[in-house]
Amino acid sequence: MKIAPIIRAIHKAAKKGSDISYRLVHTGQHYDRNMSGQFFEQLEIPTPHANLEVGSGTQAEQTAGILVAFEKELMQYRPHLVLVVGDVTSTMACSIAAKKLNIKVAHVEAGIRSWDLTMPEEINRMVTDAITDYFFTTTSWAGENLLKAGASSDAIYWVGNTMIDTLYHNINRLQQPAIWQEKKLEAGKYLVATLHRPSNVDNLDQLLRLLTILRDRTNGLPVVFPIHPRTAKMLSGTDFKADNIHFQEPMGYLEFNYLVKNALGVITDSGGITEETTVMHIPCITLRDSTERPETVEIGTNVLVGTQPEALLPALEKLLSGNWKKGSIPPLWDGQTADRIVAILQTL
Repeated sequence: MKIAPIIRAIHKAAKKGSDISYRLVHTGQHYDRNMSGQFFEQLEIPTPHANLEVGSGTQAEQTAGILVAFEKELMQYRPHLVLVVGDVTSTMACSIAAKKLNIKVAHVEAGIRSWDLTMPEEINRMVTDAITDYFFTTTSWAGENLLKAGASSDAIYWVGNTMIDTLYHNINRLQQPAIWQEKKLEAGKYLVATLHRPSNVDNLDQLLRLLTILRDRTNGLPVVFPIHPRTAKMLSGTDFKADNIHFQEPMGYLEFNYLVKNALGVITDSGGITEETTVMHIPCITLRDSTERPETVEIGTNVLVGTQPEALLPALEKLLSGNWKKGSIPPLWDGQTADRIVAILQTL
């Protein structure tokens, strides 16, 4: 989702005569078709030049696998620059491999912080930014975080959000999922829920309390719940039943965002979804104690309620009564971020 617009911008610059080219390397960290292949197809991302096929494993196993495989890739095809996006294990491992070979690194979505070191993503962000040469940031908050950590202001570029480039590019291509007709959904008359973080799903009692609230305290509205494998594993073997909660396999980008765009509201513990709901002006309740995207709370439509299930109730009441706050879109979230990034890359 973050790479797709950058590739389009590179192609556009090359067609205009710029001497710029790239190799797209898929580490294989996300190996399930619903989490990877389908996104490549739907977002029109070219077939990767290389797939490292790292696959599943512990944090250490994945990091080590990517380090070994990506080092070989870089030694065979040495670039001027390695560009990494986001905060996954691949982001950190590829940055380390590149810097060990004295290759410069640019980090897209640099500087965001939750300050929660129990989250693997936060460690990935901090390690990556500690060795990055060029920082492309989504907001002024991210730039301030980098300055406080000792980054040079000359290396920080506030460019906007490539996730939003992807959303704008695809907003008129969104696809109605099968569940829309199956459950006779109507715009503004259902909720979307996603839960996958350990703080919400690894404790079965906690998870069941959250689901019970979604069942009993949502005025009978349908709740579409694309279920993460981690969450599904916890629920398997339980006898939890809810007529209004519709558990689904993970969805493609176009189908999922069709549901979000037409929902009354979203309940989630994801970070990226809070960005998309902000741009689509959809109320979003986030079940986390901290967020690395404070702009979605301070400017956007997101509210952070913590991880205690009962804390969900006041936010749900506001949502269901139509008293949700009006949000706006953060600066530079305009669909032109990738063009700005590629223009800067050509000057470096």
